[in-house]
Amino acid sequence: KRALDRLLASILLVPALPLIGLLMLLVRATSPGPGLIRQKRIGQGGKVFTLYKIRTMFADAEARTGAVWSRPDDPRVTAVGRILRRLHLDELPQLVNVLKGEMSLVGPRPERPELVPILSKAVPGYTDRHQVPPGITGLAQLSLPPDTDLDSVRRKLVLDLAYIRRASLLLDLQLLLCTCLYAVGIRGGLALAAVASSEAASMQ
Repeated sequence: KRALDRLLASILLVPALPLIGLLMLLVRATSPGPGLIRQKRIGQGGKVFTLYKIRTMFADAEARTGAVWSRPDDPRVTAVGRILRRLHLDELPQLVNVLKGEMSLVGPRPERPELVPILSKAVPGYTDRHQVPPGITGLAQLSLPPDTDLDSVRRKLVLDLAYIRRASLLLDLQLLLCTCLYAVGIRGGLALAAVASSEAASMQ
């Protein structure tokens, strides 16, 4: 899986790098601050790594609040950032994380170190998702909206753990196909994720 991840990331970075450069310039031209941001995240085995993203919020958006979840119609998100988030283009730099072996193309979404201790206490079994490398996309990310509260974390954890138990090359290919369709606005691709989710849930 890791060898395939690195191979695919290398291939995808060829067309992605010029696009990433253009998007960084667009972000910098439309709001003050850097085009690329670095965030600490928790990876496999609880190891901290640096995740790369194209900036979608105003600079220093969390200076006063610290690490908090984004919410629908978040005022911290820029106009360009909303488009990038909708198309998931802000996550393209994470192909570099995959190439470095810190992430996988498919897996549970990595959380920030500041929130993991809180979630570990509130959600039993939360750290079990650290058994595998975190992913750019995954069963939980495709099936459910971004986390906004503990209930949403619990729902995603069920799918994350189901993915870990059911993980296979076929399931990864299904989820990657869903991600590509989702990125171009074809929500019907989520049907594949729904099938995978159903199969995974039956394993519980």
